[in-house]
Amino acid sequence: MPRSETSSPIAIWFHSLLWGPQILAFIPAMCLAAYWIAGEGGLIACALGLPVIWSMLGGFEASETTDIDAIAPISNKSISDITHLFQSVTSDNNAVLMQVSLDDEDELLRQMSAADLHLIQDRIAQRYQNALRSNDVIVRTGALRWAIALAPGPNLNLESAIQHASRMQGLVDEPLFLGDERLYISSCIGFTMIQFPVLQTEVLLEQTATALSDARLNGPDAIRAFSPQQLKAPVAPLIAELNGDIETCLTAWFQPQISTDTGQVCGFEALARWRAHDGHLIAPAAFLPALERSGQMGRLTELMLSQSLSALNNWDKAGLEIESVGVNFSETDLANPRLFETIAWDLDRFNVAPHRLCIEVLESVIAGDADDMIVRTVRQLADLGCQIDLDDFGTGHASISTLRRLPVRRLKIDRSFVAKADLDNEQQKMVATILMMADRMGLSCLAEGVETLGEHTILAQLGCRYVQGFGIARPMAFEDTLDWIKDYRARLDAPPEIGRKSV
Repeated sequence: MPRSETSSPIAIWFHSLLWGPQILAFIPAMCLAAYWIAGEGGLIACALGLPVIWSMLGGFEASETTDIDAIAPISNKSISDITHLFQSVTSDNNAVLMQVSLDDEDELLRQMSAADLHLIQDRIAQRYQNALRSNDVIVRTGALRWAIALAPGPNLNLESAIQHASRMQGLVDEPLFLGDERLYISSCIGFTMIQFPVLQTEVLLEQTATALSDARLNGPDAIRAFSPQQLKAPVAPLIAELNGDIETCLTAWFQPQISTDTGQVCGFEALARWRAHDGHLIAPAAFLPALERSGQMGRLTELMLSQSLSALNNWDKAGLEIESVGVNFSETDLANPRLFETIAWDLDRFNVAPHRLCIEVLESVIAGDADDMIVRTVRQLADLGCQIDLDDFGTGHASISTLRRLPVRRLKIDRSFVAKADLDNEQQKMVATILMMADRMGLSCLAEGVETLGEHTILAQLGCRYVQGFGIARPMAFEDTLDWIKDYRARLDAPPEIGRKSV
């Protein structure tokens, strides 16, 4: 019995209740009824026939395929329990509904085995259950997503809801152990306040999903409350309305990269952002699939490249001396035989020296036997003078032989290795091993996802030459980079305060 992708959460739950292995529990009752009606012959026919018929109708297959994707109850809780919980909301109290998703969700799903995935699901759910009250409700709404409903209370306001959400994040931040492997993950949370009169549960789930999308846009480790201003039109119809002209909405935002040797800004990474006509930002997870379906991913790369080179020119004109800018290129981009010509033409058009452009390539793209065209393109760009950065190093299983045959200049250490590196000796050992290997091969390293001063400090002490992350600055529009660079350098140049301040 197939399940429609557009089914509502309640419909999905109701379907899973009626169409799952639990229906076999009714066989004894059916057999007893058959015995009373038709005697021993009816009993035998029912006991042997019902499981066979149920299997032929696809019952076992349906239970396997919907286990992860369907809304799954935890400790016998379901969406109907959330609906029932919110019925006690009055004009004197409030409730909260939040949705949680793990950061790097797609990457985790791609890397994890089914057994490890179930282990993560169970352990995180158990942490939530241990921290919640007996009348709160938690339901898994996706492979690595949960809905949490906090029971109504008179003191449950926006401030306390944020505190509760932060506490839920803290539970996920604790390391997970998969055998000998220690896994650090983080989460984003979107929530909505439940006030009287209470809206339908499906509407409330849509509100939290909207807030969660906003949090993921500002993530990792972000919290956002729902507001009506977050509602925005779907991306695909918007692309159709633009008749293919995506230049008015897609812009490059820039996240700074810092040298741990000098403390100076050494470069920026360009990241795509979509700003709708009403001013709202749309998450890459929403617009990238739409662009791919409409065949405009190549145009996206062209826009990011031209805007990045233009930014270098404008930083030069402002006297800010930014060394380089990194632009991400996908597997499809690198397999395009005309990519080299496009980049060479743009560098000449903007009068930018090739060494100031960092070509960022995902490790997963070149892991194993990379396509000959990809290898040829990367080598051509390196021969031109462009710098080659291997992005998300440590997640794609690139071999040392791959690094030796490709002209990689710098490894970008994935943030899963950086998280809690100042507190966890195992994380420190992992980072130190990567740095030592890179040093032996004549490569430099940049650590991504640096979120705390402690992580920044330990990376500098271990010898990682470059860092980037929210602990330094979030991605920003080009116009904002001008003031940010000046303010950052002013703070860096300010003399240290000596002595103790008097009150």
